[in-house]
Amino acid sequence: MSRLPDKLEDIIGPVITAMGYEFVGAEFTKSSKNSVLVVYIDSEDGIQLEDCTRVSHQISGVLDVEDPIPGHYSLEVSSPGMDRLLFKAEHFERFAGHRARVKLYAPQDGRKKFTGELLGLEGQDVLLSVDGETCRLPVNAIEKARLVPEFQSAGRRH
Repeated sequence: MSRLPDKLEDIIGPVITAMGYEFVGAEFTKSSKNSVLVVYIDSEDGIQLEDCTRVSHQISGVLDVEDPIPGHYSLEVSSPGMDRLLFKAEHFERFAGHRARVKLYAPQDGRKKFTGELLGLEGQDVLLSVDGETCRLPVNAIEKARLVPEFQSAGRRH
């Protein structure tokens, strides 16, 4: 999974939680020109621009003091969106029954990408139903996973 060092999660996670939001996870994309730290937050009431601004201001100050990321980077705070990333093992359990796209670090059974219905967790394996077959994907082998939004058509009106 797109994981941050535990130290960074330990710094920003409690700040976000103390503000009344769920710390969904974060991604850091390192680049020679523009590195970006994207922090995903959620709440039962949904996330508005003001929520992102409030959290950004708060964790920006903490990150300036702690300085866990060397060099220059941009900070973005966002809602997880409909195609939310799944960062933690418990996310796979929480979103069982939803469609997900999973990419592994290394091929398993000749492939790295799987799309199917999340069946939950068994031990440290994510269970994913792909074309009627249950695939066991070790949590620590997952590079990136996200939900696949499904839209229902309203049907045609005449």
